Amino acid sequence: MLIETPYKKGDTISLKLTSGEEVVARLEDENAETGNIVLHKPLMVTATQQGLGLAPFMFTIGPDANVKVSTSKIVCIVKTQEAMSKQYIQSTTGIAT
Repeated sequence: MLIETPYKKGDTISLKLTSGEEVVARLEDENAETGNIVLHKPLMVTATQQGLGLAPFMFTIGPDANVKVSTSKIVCIVKTQEAMSKQYIQSTTGIAT
């Protein structure tokens, strides 16, 4: 049996929202008391002709924005797969890992 470590602050995570969107972001904070999660530099997963890509989650926020999302709008949260995590880091920092 494979044991997966849970995600933690600073990890690149993937979220599936109740609206159907899939979001990749860095976890800044998760507060069970307020029912909110804070995401840093959230990007939306999109399908392109070359495969999966990342696009802005919101077009009207700054590139270094933190976004607060209500956990009631989230279906699931998991650590992002390594290949997509590398793509996210390259998209948000310009650094290829």
